[in-house]
Amino acid sequence: MYPVLFRLGSFEITSFGAMVAIGAALGILLLRRELVRSGVDGAKGVDAALVGVLGGLAGAKLLYVVEHWAEPFSDTLLSRGGMSWFGGLTGGILAGVVMVLRQRLPLMAVLSAAAPALTLGQAIGRIGCFLVGDDYGRATTLPWGVAFPEGLPPTLETVHPTQLYESVSLFVMTVVLVALRRRGAANHVVFGWYLVAAGTLRFLIELVRVNEVVFLGLTTAQLFSAAIIAVGVWLLVRRSSEPRLARSRKSKA
Repeated sequence: MYPVLFRLGSFEITSFGAMVAIGAALGILLLRRELVRSGVDGAKGVDAALVGVLGGLAGAKLLYVVEHWAEPFSDTLLSRGGMSWFGGLTGGILAGVVMVLRQRLPLMAVLSAAAPALTLGQAIGRIGCFLVGDDYGRATTLPWGVAFPEGLPPTLETVHPTQLYESVSLFVMTVVLVALRRRGAANHVVFGWYLVAAGTLRFLIELVRVNEVVFLGLTTAQLFSAAIIAVGVWLLVRRSSEPRLARSRKSKA
């Protein structure tokens, strides 16, 4: 684990913060490319993405603080990790959507272009979670189990590195979503598959995570996952008059 990359006086540059920044930057670059390919103003789309990143970070941290309300406020707010996945997803999408609507961009086209950018950014961010020892899973005897003696919280037991499970899966999802767009899948289909895949992944990851059951034997993250899977299925089965994306030149060859 490398929770702190280096220090500038009393200021720490954490591996988590660095990976989140890299993930956001690469995600925005991918988003811009996909927006241009869809005929959407890339500059305006990037503005919306930046607002979405800020909204996602704020939502992820604030919901984490709420979930851990019994712990000291300063510990949860200023911890080097401590981010809620569904808080980040909700905050990011809501903030981005508001900006997209204000700029009068085609909402579903932007969401479709943003889908692979979201999975790419999150995949890199999850590597940061691994480096600081945050969001790991239950104890395991599997050979790839990892101990996090400086984790959040620390553990000397070998546990499931669920951060890496998610990261690898999200990289695969990025490739699949980009391929769907290149094959000309409709915008609502691309975003629908993103919601279904992201929700399913998180639901399954929770099976080896240590989180409190809140309703019907499910954790908060699983309930949220079920909700976004339902929205994704609705997008996939609904009829739409929107045109399909143009195939890339490479796919025509």
